[in-house]
Amino acid sequence: MNIHEYQGKQILKSFGVAIQEGIVAETPEQAVKAAEEVKKLYGCDVVVIKAQVHAGGRGKGGGIKIGKTAEDVFEKASKIIGMHLVTPQTSAKGKLVRKVLIAQDVYYPGETPTKEFYMSVLLDRAKGRNIIIYTTEGGMDIEQVAHDTPDKIWKEEIDPKVGLRDFQARKIAFNLGLEGKANKEMVAFVKALYKAYDSIDASLFEINPVLKTSDNKIIAVDAKVSLDNNALYRHPDYAALRDVTEEDPTEVEAGEHELNYVKLDGNVGCMVNGAGLAMATMDIIKLSGGDPANFLDVGGTADAKRVEQAFRIILKDPHVKGILVNIFGGIVRCDRVANGIVDAYKNMGNIPVPIIVRLQGTNAVEAKKIIDESGLKVYSAIQLQEAADLVGKLIKNN
Repeated sequence: MNIHEYQGKQILKSFGVAIQEGIVAETPEQAVKAAEEVKKLYGCDVVVIKAQVHAGGRGKGGGIKIGKTAEDVFEKASKIIGMHLVTPQTSAKGKLVRKVLIAQDVYYPGETPTKEFYMSVLLDRAKGRNIIIYTTEGGMDIEQVAHDTPDKIWKEEIDPKVGLRDFQARKIAFNLGLEGKANKEMVAFVKALYKAYDSIDASLFEINPVLKTSDNKIIAVDAKVSLDNNALYRHPDYAALRDVTEEDPTEVEAGEHELNYVKLDGNVGCMVNGAGLAMATMDIIKLSGGDPANFLDVGGTADAKRVEQAFRIILKDPHVKGILVNIFGGIVRCDRVANGIVDAYKNMGNIPVPIIVRLQGTNAVEAKKIIDESGLKVYSAIQLQEAADLVGKLIKNN
């Protein structure tokens, strides 16, 4: 689950991570009041107006502006709030901005130059360890840095048995070229950042940039935080931070029906039980010349109501020209699934695309007979390759 920058910063702050402070506003009028408060609290002459959407690259799309006077803040906040912000991480349609963060100016003049770093904490699944990725090239696309200057990116592996060690935090500060107060501040920053990541069951913390201010403070100027959905039951306060307006509405609806659904760009709808089987199904569709339109795992229950909900969600995508149902009947009997498909089809009336059903496992023979004798526009298959080939043939004619 992704959360907004201002929410991520508040979590970081609760674990002792120094952040760029700010106040959230949902209207231009609120933005002006927030700017006055921020200037008063933090002694800055200007504020930063930052669009709050679940996407990076906001500055490139015009979602981050400097506000000086009250009139300037009102004008710029008016343009940002309500805009469809297009960034390298959004679709061509962009994301609707509903709120902005009015943040303090941390790039003030001082005794030393400011310096931007990049730092993230995430899980290296191949090694089964958390890692800290960091570089001196902050404020830039990390992908571009990795492509152009991979030697400037460091990784620090964390042994799960002992956690982050003090010497590792000091090593990170040293590699970033920091000395004196800035070095000590970075060591404390890294330790607090990792503690926050580990404590809240996060799947990603990305801070870009981490700023060394002109008076040698280390501050998180941005915060991209993703939480592990499977661990949210342990953190109901963080689960409440979810903003469904930032998510695909069809995926939100599927989640309400306890269906695991992810929209893709193809034309073949998929309904499968089990994530591994779903991945294999999408692969064979692709190999057979089709394109999967979604990932949809109905789980271990495939009764008529659940199948009908799955069909309705798949058919919300206008690009779907056919649906492949691929169910392995282990605990779930195939004949019950077949009856569920037939009942769902009848309840929905006319389904405008062909449905190919491949049922294997317990009572598969009885299930095929139910499908074949239903009299509906439903085609049965036994082998997965046979089902995929049938999909390819039917969608070409549809």
